[in-house]
Amino acid sequence: MLHITATGTPHEIGHTHGSLASTHIHRTIAFYKSKFLSDCTLPWPEVQTLASKSVPTLKQRCPALLEELKGVAEGANVKFEEILALNVRTEIVFGCFGDGCTALSWKVGGEGGDGESWLAQNWDWQPQQGENLIQLTVLQEGKRGIKMITEAGLIGKIGFNDRGVGVCLNAVKAKGVGWERLPVHLALRLVLESQSKDEALRKLKDIGVAAACHMLVADATGGVGVECSHVDVKVLEPDAKGRVFHSNHFLVPHEDGVDDTVFWQDSLTRVERIRELADVLDEKPTREEVEDVFRDEQGLPGAICRAVKEEGASETLFSIVMELKGRKASVIVGRPTEPKEKLDMSFD
Repeated sequence: MLHITATGTPHEIGHTHGSLASTHIHRTIAFYKSKFLSDCTLPWPEVQTLASKSVPTLKQRCPALLEELKGVAEGANVKFEEILALNVRTEIVFGCFGDGCTALSWKVGGEGGDGESWLAQNWDWQPQQGENLIQLTVLQEGKRGIKMITEAGLIGKIGFNDRGVGVCLNAVKAKGVGWERLPVHLALRLVLESQSKDEALRKLKDIGVAAACHMLVADATGGVGVECSHVDVKVLEPDAKGRVFHSNHFLVPHEDGVDDTVFWQDSLTRVERIRELADVLDEKPTREEVEDVFRDEQGLPGAICRAVKEEGASETLFSIVMELKGRKASVIVGRPTEPKEKLDMSFD
């Protein structure tokens, strides 16, 4: 997996990302150009026009991220609107397609305890996009250092920062988009720039998220589920053992007009299965035990460790286990039962 470290101003950070991942970005654009057309009958010029609806909110709420996006486009020698479209893809289709995953947060000993704070997930998407994943480290003066696994060209995804604040993402297929709110992947970046889980939660509630998703947000004190729709933000608190489990459907009630379609029926079984697997672990699980949860293949192809069954189906493209108290993570590239590569990320 390509590893990029980007430093400097927002534009310089974006330019480094764009220039060093140029090949990956061009492939990512080709993938989504085809995906929008085949799944949503949206030609690429129309996709770019729709993406531009997010610009006023970005100018007002996060101008630095807007500059970073411009830098990515310049570095990769593509149109700004194309990079913007990648970063607001969830809002453009609002439920037409969605990447999946299964995730957990586990504060050993519960909130206030001195045990590890685990945050982990499998990220499932179409296999051809696997080659376009990158490890991105962002170091910017006056802001948190960030390490994430992301699709090339996207400036917010799954990872953690140097204060031990981490985030995972679950797609939820509920229609509706609020362009006055922050797009999902840029909201993920907002979390990664936060000093704490509580600060991240305050930001998400204040700004709102433009489309449906679930973010599992955690720090050294533990995690909370943050279910977002285009009209509300709802919190899923940890259970008595300090754990939160989530897949690809809402688990708490939302406002009228929020219609969760449960686009993958196996989402219902995966969230119960991960709870079952966690229940049989010791109250102080090891990293290896947490990693092993994400190798589970019960219910294939729609298992926690997902496998392709047919053309156009998704499979697990990477598995990440973060320990936020220690500010480190282990990543398995590919299905964790068939690893293509293993890598570690940490802030020492």
